[in-house]
Parts: sequence; structure tokens; C-alpha cells
Amino acid sequence: MAMKLGLEGLKDSVYKTRDNSITDVGGFESVELSVLLCNDEFICKLNKEWRGEDHATDVLSMSQHVPELKLPVLMLGDIVISVETAARQAEERGHTLLDEIRILLVHGLLHLLGFDHEISDKAEAEMEKEEEHLLKSLGWKGKGLIQSAYDAETNGSPPLNYPDDRKREGSLRFYRPKFNFIFCDMDGTLLNSESQVSTSNATALKVAISRGVKIVIATGKTRPAVIRLLKKVDLAGKGGAISEFSPGIFLQGLLVYGRQGREIFRSNLDPNVCREASMYSLKHQTPLIAFSEDRCLTLFEHPLVDSLHTVYSEPKAEIIPTVDQLLAGGDIQKLIFLDSAEGVATTLRPYWAEATGDYASVVQAVPDMLEIVPSGTSKGRGVRLLLDHLGASPTEVMAIGDGENDVEMLELASLGVALSNGSEKAKAVADVVGLSNDEDGAADAIYRYAF
Repeated sequence: MAMKLGLEGLKDSVYKTRDNSITDVGGFESVELSVLLCNDEFICKLNKEWRGEDHATDVLSMSQHVPELKLPVLMLGDIVISVETAARQAEERGHTLLDEIRILLVHGLLHLLGFDHEISDKAEAEMEKEEEHLLKSLGWKGKGLIQSAYDAETNGSPPLNYPDDRKREGSLRFYRPKFNFIFCDMDGTLLNSESQVSTSNATALKVAISRGVKIVIATGKTRPAVIRLLKKVDLAGKGGAISEFSPGIFLQGLLVYGRQGREIFRSNLDPNVCREASMYSLKHQTPLIAFSEDRCLTLFEHPLVDSLHTVYSEPKAEIIPTVDQLLAGGDIQKLIFLDSAEGVATTLRPYWAEATGDYASVVQAVPDMLEIVPSGTSKGRGVRLLLDHLGASPTEVMAIGDGENDVEMLELASLGVALSNGSEKAKAVADVVGLSNDEDGAADAIYRYAF
């Protein structure tokens, strides 16, 4: 009866999200559907084999329909239901085992008929509506599986007002994370053009963390700068995205912190490169910042130097009177020249790309800064080192970035998302190009792809 009603409902269907590979439902001489009732152990094996998820579930649908074969028989496929899981859910939801099995049967059937609640909010709403229609038409008790699961798991948080083709915060409770880690850049990615973390981006990170996803910041910034910025949106400290005791990748991968926030990797610039850059800074009065772990050092005062603290939240630069004293102050991981975007593009970058030779490399995270880093430096290398330290694999990682300094990280991750405001190099290697940082692109990527 359920199959008959489901097929009849397709004839005048107005649903926009359903896969319409089953089109002429009246063109088949007969229809076949297999229903298998099993235990948790059996469905767990199927779930691992077909979906890569090593746990029991309530219902699985496996289509056998191949439109190109033009068979006289419509082979809908198989619906597999775990009676053990169904019994637990029936007890939790206050109805009989038979009621729960009927609900799972309807859910599995609709998947075979082309509905898929996992692709978007609109698809979820349409499948939920059809579940309700079939159950009511058949006189079967209970709500549809989508509504039942949402009722059981929701904590009453209002959904975010996102377009229909994105999963919203509330509905994410119904989805399992696809990744164990999200590695996220800061400038131009998590931060908007005002160098702030938007409410939407902060909420998306909190949702991901609440679902068990580990957020790892991978940035050119210092750790204190990241803590300062994320503290403003309640994401710093225990249970947040960053603390002094959490893993992270800083200064373009030159400082990598692992478990308990302990340093597991450090790379320093050649002192000769540091000296030459410092002399250039004094000669041309081009402001230069030397990054030494959690400190910023410079040779003279300049408004652009102040902006690194006031705008980008880096530690306030210490004025060091001489080049020798600056170099004696400690190991330097990277240098940043500050200038206009035009000055960086036409003067600084061509000069230093050649002057550094094999001793260092130049990279850019933002147009008005040129960074000089040790050769071989990349966030991708930092990500790989950290994953090895944590015993994890790139297949567990989604990465979000925008700059050319994010290229290796985006390539390494199982899913690399470059924001539309990013460099052409980053967008070229990314699996997906998302919204811009001023359109909450990081939040959009998390809602759209992480679950």
C-alpha cells in the first residue's frame, strides 16, 4: 500500500529536489521492492560497507533502479531496517514497534523514489512533507522519521536564516559530521574585511564543535592574536576553537602546536636574510615586522606598524633601536613588509622574490603585506605534521582558506574550500569555491559541506 501511494504521488509531483530518474511510473508491468528486517550487527556491517560509517542505524535504502536498462520491471531496490534500533526508538517516542517500522519503511521508500533530505533544507522539508502525507493517507500512527529525529534531538535553538540550498543550524542536529577536523584560515576567511569574526561564522564554529568536529586554526597570525580575536565571540578557552592548550598552526606553519598546546615544530629564518631585510627597511623607510614566537619586533614607529595591532590584533610591536639588537632578541620565524597593495606588487615582491634566493620564500595572505618565510614553509606542511602527531589522516580533514598561503593546505585536505574573495591560485586548487568572507563564507561552507 505504501509503495502504491508513493508511486501515485509522483504522477503530479511538484517537488523540486527529488531525483526524477523514475519518471514514467506507469510504464512498468510490475514493481519490486525488498524489505529486510535485521539486527544492529547486520545493519552496522552494511552501513560501514555502503556509507563508510561504522555504527548501527535504523534504516538503509539501496536502489537497484537503472533507467538506461529500460526493463519492464521497476526494481526499486532494498529497504533494510534494524528491529533492535527500531525497538529502542519506539520506546523513546512512545509508540509501538510496528508503528516505528512503518515510519522507517516510509522513510526508506521515499529515498528509493528519489527524495533525499541530506542535500538541502528544501529537500529535507519536501521529504518531511511527503512522509507526513503517506503516513496520514495510510492511517499509520506517528510522525515521519525526519520530524521524529528533529523533535528528539533539537534543543530549541532557532534556525539560521539561510537560503534553501543550505543546511541551517537547527537541521544540522539530524546530520552526522563528514569530517573529524576543520582547518580554518583567519585573515580573509574567518575574518571579514573589517578583521572581525561575524556572528554567523562564530555560530557555525560553535555548532561544529558541539557536533564533535575539532576546529584547528591554521593562520599566518600569532597564537595570541587568534586568542584575542576569538575571545570576542566566546570561542577562546576550554571548549572553544583556540586556547593555549589546543592544537594549532601559526605563522604560516612555522610554529605548530600539538596536544596540550605543546610546540611540536618550529622553523626559523636565516639570520642573514633577516639582516638584509632590516637594512632594506631602514634604507627605504619601509616598515618591517619581525615575528619571534609571540612577539612582534620593529625598527621604527609607523602608522602601518600600529595597524598590525589595532586592526589585525597582533601583539603590539616593540621598537628595537638597532638591527643588531633586533637580531639578538631571539629566533625570528618570519618577516612582514607593510606597504600599499601597489607598492607590494610592483616593488617589494619582485625585489624580494629574487633577493631571497634559495634561503627564503615570499608569500602573501593579504595584498598590502609581503611575508618572507623560510624556504619550504607552508600551512600544508604544518597540517601534515599536526595530523601525524595526532594520528589522523587528511581524509578526515575539511580546509577553508583564501590566500596563496593556503594552497598546500587546500590541496592536502579531503575537501578544500576557497572563498570567492581569495587568490586565483587558491581557487584553482580548491575542490569548491564558496561565498566571500564578507558573506559569511566560512559558515556557509560548514553548513553546506561539513555534515
